[in-house]
Amino acid sequence: MAAIRPRSTVSAWQPPVAGIAEVFHARFTDHAYPAHVHDTWALMILDGGRVDFALERERHGVGVSDAVVLLPPGVVHDGRTVTEAGFRKRVLYLDTSVLPEHLAGAAVDTPLLFDRALLERVHGLHLALGSQQSPAEVFEAQSRLAFVGERLRIRLAGREAAPGGAPDAGLAVRLRELLDARVVEGITLEEASAVLGHVHPTHLIRSFRKAYGLPPHAYLTGRRVARARRLLLAGMRPAAAATAAGFYDQAHLTRHFGRYVGTSPARFARSGRM
Repeated sequence: MAAIRPRSTVSAWQPPVAGIAEVFHARFTDHAYPAHVHDTWALMILDGGRVDFALERERHGVGVSDAVVLLPPGVVHDGRTVTEAGFRKRVLYLDTSVLPEHLAGAAVDTPLLFDRALLERVHGLHLALGSQQSPAEVFEAQSRLAFVGERLRIRLAGREAAPGGAPDAGLAVRLRELLDARVVEGITLEEASAVLGHVHPTHLIRSFRKAYGLPPHAYLTGRRVARARRLLLAGMRPAAAATAAGFYDQAHLTRHFGRYVGTSPARFARSGRM
């Protein structure tokens, strides 16, 4: 009996994160893209299988864990499955605010980036990019995107120096004060950068991490969980406590609450009444 191939699936959405035009997750078992171009950068990682593609008539092949694939805007390329098992991929379509178009030539020369740090950063960004996002998760995705963009620019342009220089402890304190004042309503990375003097986003995040041992988005999530705890103990229902603490909804609160507290919001609220 012939083996049954898994069904091809596609999931795509536009996240509320400036610079990302589309998130595209797919599993293809028998598919070939015709030659085409994008008006964005296509940043791809594979979670399974192998894919073969041509970029300006030169063919390349890549498998899971091999490399990050970067296809520049305006350059003709195709793509196709290699084996019967097909492949699973995750793609970010990035506009030129993340990567300037003048780096396209370098990407044509080296579309396969063998860079473990970059691969991990892209993976982490995908994890932060849900189809529905609270302000804290948008802040996390923006932060991760800033470091992905920085790493890509280093690889394509050869710049090794981090923008902004050494971490700034005073800047970290000012960012913490800003986050403390915006726990519920949140803040975007661009807003924080502008308020604090148009500081480069990666310099802002590095300064905060150096001073406090965690990135600012994680600090903000922790503050929101702490606020939800107080509201739950005061008798507020989990759904109301979630939005009052700055989470998107109860499901978002529950996901983070379990990580920080080790139980669900509802069980935590009941624990003092048992």
